[in-house]
Amino acid sequence: MKKAGKLLAKILLVVAGVLLLFLAVSFVRHRVCLQREAECRTPLGELVEVDGYRMSVYSEGQGKHTLVFLSGGGTSSPILDFRSLYSLLNDEYRIAVVEKLGYGYSDCGNSSRDIETILRQTREALLQAGVTAPYVLCPHSMSGIEALYWAQQYPEEVEAIIGLDMAVPAFYESMAINVPFMKVLGAAASLGITRWLPGVAESDAIRYGTLSEEDQARYRAVFYSRTMTEPMIREMTEIKRSAAIVEAGGVPPVSMLLFVSDGTGGTGFDTETWRAIPEAYVAGHEAATLIRLDCPHYVHDHMYRQISEEIKAFLP
Repeated sequence: MKKAGKLLAKILLVVAGVLLLFLAVSFVRHRVCLQREAECRTPLGELVEVDGYRMSVYSEGQGKHTLVFLSGGGTSSPILDFRSLYSLLNDEYRIAVVEKLGYGYSDCGNSSRDIETILRQTREALLQAGVTAPYVLCPHSMSGIEALYWAQQYPEEVEAIIGLDMAVPAFYESMAINVPFMKVLGAAASLGITRWLPGVAESDAIRYGTLSEEDQARYRAVFYSRTMTEPMIREMTEIKRSAAIVEAGGVPPVSMLLFVSDGTGGTGFDTETWRAIPEAYVAGHEAATLIRLDCPHYVHDHMYRQISEEIKAFLP
């Protein structure tokens, strides 16, 4: 028994040693790769200072309406994620993409991620970048909560909301937020473990969108430096409270065009439930139009042509 115990102890020590060696190699490799990818992470837009941190704001195009794109939770590169869609709209509208702290080319920072702070920082970043209201907000997924709160608090700034499979408060009543798992993912990304997983950086924007090879390389480089960052995790930790605040404020009386997916692609809901919740939210809203799309959650990476045409028909 003693010999067996000693043998087991030796095996565990060997396994632990191999694991530690792998983590050390992975971390060093990750740091070397980050240095090599530095040029790919050169900001595409403008960096403005908000609360002592740099926030990335990208804008292009001109037109009567200003469309502000707000990314879903955990989207590594919002500017590139939305590109397939806004590249079809920049001939008629001004386009702006705001990257929150922890996303894309923005700093991570240690700022609070409550809904009030996030909205204040988004508005300030836009103003500093010279992108003024009124806005047509185009939120994807979790940022639908921010867009609705914006319309509740500053209705004069929100011309309309175009929801790209955006979340509404009721989604978060039953949704489980697994913070420990998110922290494990964040730690794994920091150690470079994601680089060992084939295809993990191949987002829907890369697989199904119209990104050039150069932009695909940029997206991968940003992904490896902006996967499940601390600000992302804190934002998701706050989302139930944020959703409750928006729920209490009621449905804002602003024009809405909501594109709703089939719920696949990571929502955690079945198709029927995923579609029923936003339909119930805007039931009775005379200025709301809802369009079902037979595609996964990142609708703007799958059906960008149809969405662009519907947007142009929707906006006067």
